Amino acid sequence: MAKNLEISLLLDFYGDVLTEKQRDVMEQYYNDDLSLAEIADNFGITRQGVRDSIKRGEGIILELEEKVGFAKRYRAVQQGIAQLESLAREIQFENANGYTPSKRIDDSARKMLEIIGQISE
Repeated sequence: MAKNLEISLLLDFYGDVLTEKQRDVMEQYYNDDLSLAEIADNFGITRQGVRDSIKRGEGIILELEEKVGFAKRYRAVQQGIAQLESLAREIQFENANGYTPSKRIDDSARKMLEIIGQISE
């Protein structure tokens, strides 16, 4: 299951480097959850032809990810943004519940959350 999610994510990043047919076959298999037989019927090819196309496509996008690493970096950025958001909210909470809340700290934390929201869109 995890590999299916990984390949599906990699299709989003690298699907355009595949032939149109390879991309369509892989999208039907990974994103639409069709069986090899259903995809074979859709394309008028054998199940083995579908399997071969999927394996070739997987090889291409896995090799690209290994060399370029866009998906890995994207996930790291998303995790970093989530951590920053959590820290900014914690700062706001601690500031609001302290003895003498600082408007400057609150404004800065609010601005950080605005920027995080813009980046995450």
